[in-house]
Amino acid sequence: MQRLALLSLLVPDYDTGIAFFVDVMGFDLLEDTNLGDGKRWVRVAPKGAETAFLLARAVGDKQVAAIGNQGGGRVWLFLQTDDFDRDHAKMLSKDVHFEELPRDEPYGRVAVFNDPFGNRWDLVQFNPKPA
Repeated sequence: MQRLALLSLLVPDYDTGIAFFVDVMGFDLLEDTNLGDGKRWVRVAPKGAETAFLLARAVGDKQVAAIGNQGGGRVWLFLQTDDFDRDHAKMLSKDVHFEELPRDEPYGRVAVFNDPFGNRWDLVQFNPKPA
């Protein structure tokens, strides 16, 4: 069996990444281990999620330039919710920037938001699959 365990997400520094994902988004801080030489192993994930993010502090000009652009400017992260209105309202109350008003698509209710690093996300509640 295989599963997607981690996605690496570039951040300017670990504490800024933790502050957004844990304090604003409500993700769980799964691990924050000091590896020495300024490196840390920091894992965060939405509550109950199998797949987590490894927050990677950008090092060097190439990585710093890629912060917020790992998806090439398009939405590349999709945060699924079981209650769109609840999570949308909570995120707005924490000053998360939405690019648009919520909209209904054939696949579900969705709105594009940005994390403070420049990544574009969809907050999405998928429609139930027809029986």
